[in-house]
Amino acid sequence: MDLSLFSHDYTVRRLGKADVADVYSLCSKNSLYYQYCPPFVSEQSILDDMKALPPNKEMCDKYYIGYYKGKELIAVMDFIMAYPDERTGFIGFFMTAASVQNTGIGSSIIEDLCHYLAEIGLSYVRLGWVKGNPQAEHFWRKNLFKETGTTHDTNHCTVVAAQRTL
Repeated sequence: MDLSLFSHDYTVRRLGKADVADVYSLCSKNSLYYQYCPPFVSEQSILDDMKALPPNKEMCDKYYIGYYKGKELIAVMDFIMAYPDERTGFIGFFMTAASVQNTGIGSSIIEDLCHYLAEIGLSYVRLGWVKGNPQAEHFWRKNLFKETGTTHDTNHCTVVAAQRTL
């Protein structure tokens, strides 16, 4: 996949160990997210997320990426290609910098991503939001994601599965 086509407006690149401090800085300013989805972010949790894979997927399917406006990291996404099936992409995590929230930038990023995924032949994008988190639910509904009717209980919260048709 060509990461440069993930966004029309921002530079997109894979993130690695050298980027952990920047990811931590972005995530740690979004305390509302961690109220609904504990525990609070740490550098170790970011490193773990960079390597985490769903069943039957390999690192070549995973895109832990950053969106940059100039040199500023404005969004982080964990994207899995062809999961849970070949026609679906999966957003495991998406967070924008607090400084750009409520500006339309997050929605623009999601719209560009969905457009690109449709161009390369995917039919759906799936994700989950934490039940009870009004900010997350509002954002994803606004971006045309609909509940699938499935939920998943974790140790810390209930995740509502949602999907967007491309």
